[in-house]
Amino acid sequence: MAGAQENSKWDSYNGVSPLIALYNTFHPLTTEMEALIDALTFPVSFRKNRYIISPIDRNRYLYLILKGVVRGFYKDSGTEITSWICQEYEIVGTIRNLWTAAESDEYLQAIEDVDLIAIPHELSTMLYENFAEANIIGRKIMELYYRAAYDRGFICQIPSATGRYKHLLQAFPWMINRVPLRYIASFLGLRLETLSRIRSSENKKI
Repeated sequence: MAGAQENSKWDSYNGVSPLIALYNTFHPLTTEMEALIDALTFPVSFRKNRYIISPIDRNRYLYLILKGVVRGFYKDSGTEITSWICQEYEIVGTIRNLWTAAESDEYLQAIEDVDLIAIPHELSTMLYENFAEANIIGRKIMELYYRAAYDRGFICQIPSATGRYKHLLQAFPWMINRVPLRYIASFLGLRLETLSRIRSSENKKI
């Protein structure tokens, strides 16, 4: 009965965890690795605006986004500060306590209805400790996320508001027509009115 329940969780995903296909794009997995991923990951969904993780939750998972958009943010004196925004086939989680169960002041919020694959931290640890392939995959994924983190950090260093907006269009063009402007403004460290004015001005030049 337990085996049937394990298999049924992937009925909507061709019978296997979608994380396997993603990892295989970085390096071929062994049969044992695939079995572990199938057994320990599971699908979850959140409605638009719901918190996936908040400071009251223990950090137990990373999440692969299959559908939708997720943002990470902090609160400072009641003001929300968006630190990142991610879309399909990106892996997200809290940053300050990555791969630990410690508390964090970070929120993960669904900007749209989202479908995710939950990746338990113990799975990541098991893969790294027992399979050399996992370390290759992890290194390649971290390279991608380091580049994205660089782009986010670079945006924050651009002194002009227009410059920040133009760099966003280059680095994260998908955000403009998909993410509410208030979240983009927070991500860029701008007032919503300022971003709206810049966007209107830039659109007139097209």
